[in-house]
This record gives sequence, structure tokens and C-alpha cells, in this order.
Amino acid sequence: MDVPAGLRDVVVTTTELGDVRGAEGFYHYRGYPAIELARTRTLEDVWFLFVEGRLPEADERVDFAKKVAALRPLPDEVREVLPAIAKAGEKFNPLAGLRTALSLIGAARDLPPVWDATPARRRADALLVSAVTPTILAALYRLRSGLPALEPRADLSAAANWLYLVTGEVPDENQESAIQSYLVSTVDHGFNASTFTARVVASTGSDVVSAVSAAIGAFVGPLHGGAPDRALDSLDEIGTPDKIDAWARDKVAADDRIMGFGHAVYRTEDPRARMLREIALNLAARGFAPELADFAVTVERRIVEILAELKPGRQLYANVEFYAGVVMEQCGLPRSMFTPTFAASRVIGWSANVLEQAGGGKVIRPAARYVGPPAPQPVPAA
Repeated sequence: MDVPAGLRDVVVTTTELGDVRGAEGFYHYRGYPAIELARTRTLEDVWFLFVEGRLPEADERVDFAKKVAALRPLPDEVREVLPAIAKAGEKFNPLAGLRTALSLIGAARDLPPVWDATPARRRADALLVSAVTPTILAALYRLRSGLPALEPRADLSAAANWLYLVTGEVPDENQESAIQSYLVSTVDHGFNASTFTARVVASTGSDVVSAVSAAIGAFVGPLHGGAPDRALDSLDEIGTPDKIDAWARDKVAADDRIMGFGHAVYRTEDPRARMLREIALNLAARGFAPELADFAVTVERRIVEILAELKPGRQLYANVEFYAGVVMEQCGLPRSMFTPTFAASRVIGWSANVLEQAGGGKVIRPAARYVGPPAPQPVPAA
């Protein structure tokens, strides 16, 4: 059976976790519109939804928040080696460090293969990995910057805790709300490359850490999760409104990708970008980098017009990464932590997909069409 390159539109399994309807510009989590959840619910609520299959009641919300907060602190085995991980390499790569630290947690805590584990143990392992990931990422950043790693605070929400662990300051409530909406909106997004990778590994019966680490490896690719900082870099390159046209036309003429525009699934405006644009402008109205937000809106509108002119019929709009970078900059996050912020929420979706895949018993094992020299070839004498 021949399939399109990249498995485009090929259905490989069933899921109850969510779906993306690219032609409609809509996606959901277990049937609930994801953008509505991002506007009205906490990250802990949505985390509960992915793990338990429903939104929590009031008492469950409190209990779950306490439960995951208790899982945030780093195990001693990881705490001891984080300084060495943070200093590795000439260029800081927090997601590579995350893979290393998570692998150590898996070994230190004897995380079993999902094939052998009970559903309760799988769920406990998934919660641990999701809860400790932001702590690891923030600690790596601070240690690399010559700052002390901070202990997570149980009195802060997951969103506020993330900003505190990175910046060292308890965030303004507007910043907390903005980052929370972003985190909720990026928990899951269909069968993207990293999610599919996690499920492939989980289908072998491997442990939760191995599956999530594999997902991280796919996620760091610049064509997947690595674009928020690059999109903001583009705004810096453009500099002023009068340079937008020349910059964009030069990019198209050189067949260079304009980071932050276009999406593999959406043929409409990315609903996450629409929400984040509103958030960026709301933050700007409250004094958080207003010039940046206004300039981003100007750049977005003009580039969309230019792309429509030069690439007619392609339906290229701003995607989530374009305004994600703006919002994260407004909230005081350094650019090196833009993609890690994305990962701090997506790990919840990866883990939920691992749990769902663990319920099946079939290894994902596609085939490839061989196109090399005809076989058998004679083996030359040595």
C-alpha cells in the first residue's frame, strides 16, 4: 500500500483525546473546544481532563492541584547532576538536558514498561513526568545562567509556578493568566510528529520516560516545536514597518520559510494565533511591551497580504508560534525558554497519548518501499 509522503491524512489509530479540524480552524480536547478551555479553565483542570477523561468537580480540582504540586520537586538523584547537564555543550539546549534528566528519573524510580505496569502505575508515572518536566527545564536555564535553581512553590498554580521558576519572580496576575491560556492551548494538537513518536514508542510496551523522551527528540526539530523564538527573531530582523515588504518578498524569492506562518493542518487562521493575538494586545494595553505587540500585528497583516499575492491559493496565515513568542516576551520569559515553555504543557498531552496507547497491544510497524540497487547484488571478493 502506497501512502502520501509524511503520512498526510492517513488514519493510523483511534483516539478519545482530541482532534484537529484544519478546514474549520477548530480543535478540541475530549470534545471541549480547546480555545474555550484556554480562556476559562486552569492548566490543572485540563490536565485532569486528559488523565481522568472528564473535567474536575470543585473538590477534585483542589485535590488534583495539590497532588501534582507535590510531584514538582526534583528527586535528589537528578538535583545532584543538573549542574553538569546544564553546563554541557557550547550552546544551551534545555530540551536535550531534559531528555537526560528524565532518563535519570526513569532509572532512579525504576519506571516499569507500560506493558508490565498496572493502569494505576502508568498513570502515576505519567503524572510524575508531566509534573517534574517544568522544574527540570527551569532549573537547567537558571543553572546555565549562573543563577541558583529554585524550589517549586505549592502555593502557586502550574502557570504561575513556571514563570516563577524561570524568572525568580511571582508573576503579575495578567502575565499568569496569559501564560496559562497559552499552556492550555498547547497541551495537545492531534497526531503531530512528537505525539505520534510517543505513541510509536509506547506501542512497543516501553516505559513512560522513554516514550516522552522520544517525543522530545521529535519536538526540538525547527519544523515542529522550535519556532516561537525564531518568529520573534524575524520581527527583530524587520525592525520597522517600512521594511516589512522588502523583507518578506526577499524571503519568498529565496524560497526561505517565514517562521510563524503557515501550518501543516490549518487552511484557515490558526485559532491559537487568534487567541494569542488578543492576549498580546490585552497585555500591551496594560503596559507590557505595547510597541512589540502593535508591531507584531502590523507585520502579521502585511505578510499575510504578501503571501496571498505571491503564493495564491496557499492560504498561509500566522500560526501559534508567531504570537506565542510575543506573549512570552511580554511575560518576561527569555527566548531560549520559548520552546521549553511549549514543552512544559505538551508533555501532558504526550503522557496522555502514552497512557491511551498502552491500552492497546499492537506494535506500530509500518513498511518502507525499497528503491536501492536491485537485490541480490554479488558480494565482491575482499
